[in-house]
Amino acid sequence: MKKILTFALAVSMMASLAASASALEYSIAPPKDFDFGRDTSIEVIHTADGGATKNADMSKNAALIPPAFGSESMNALHAGEYLTPNLAPGGIPASGAVIGGSAIGVVTPGSTVNGGSGYQPAVLFTEVTSDLYYKKGSLGRLEIPALDLSVRIYQGTDSKMLAKGVGHFEDTSIWNGNVCLAAHNRGANSYFGQIHTLDIGDKITLTTKLGTRTYKVTDVFKVSETDRSGLADSGENMLTLYTCVRNQRDQRWCVTAAEV
Repeated sequence: MKKILTFALAVSMMASLAASASALEYSIAPPKDFDFGRDTSIEVIHTADGGATKNADMSKNAALIPPAFGSESMNALHAGEYLTPNLAPGGIPASGAVIGGSAIGVVTPGSTVNGGSGYQPAVLFTEVTSDLYYKKGSLGRLEIPALDLSVRIYQGTDSKMLAKGVGHFEDTSIWNGNVCLAAHNRGANSYFGQIHTLDIGDKITLTTKLGTRTYKVTDVFKVSETDRSGLADSGENMLTLYTCVRNQRDQRWCVTAAEV
């Protein structure tokens, strides 16, 4: 009798479980928008004002590996190596790479692609030549409206040149690339005495015989007096300004600015 009751109880529990399972059956329609990653093609971005991001390549093909922290190019805009060089935009494939289904050779500096202007060099540099000097011996003028500063630029950073105005580091570019300048921070000729107070975005204008360029401040920081990494060449048009730090003989203020 006990076995019969146990069997009957088991059958009853199975029946109730089956009924419960049947009552819970339902179906859910799949979502219309799947949460999948987008493809790597160019994404057409329509901005209200037709801004710089319109039709910009936002894919990984255009992604850059940033320069190493502390390197001379860490603050340069658009610096670094392509994450996927064989798929890099602008037709810069690695050897043997195939882009768009056709074989394309390696593009070397100075060559052209499909009648284009060719590959832009990684470094921009303009040497100081005799025809770039003005009659009074200057190389141009630097203007910083936020500091109410307008001062002439002279070749060299020795005491004689810094007494006359802003000095240009002789090993750096005077126009294209990284233009590096220095000046005193105290005394009668303290032209750079307040550059550490500049804000990000403040404008700086450089005028030479080659033209006039406007830059915006991108960074203000201190470096060691022996740190010359800021004098490195650049693939972007930029300014680097140096001056001493009051009461800190082993430190220098460094201001970087990128072309607008």
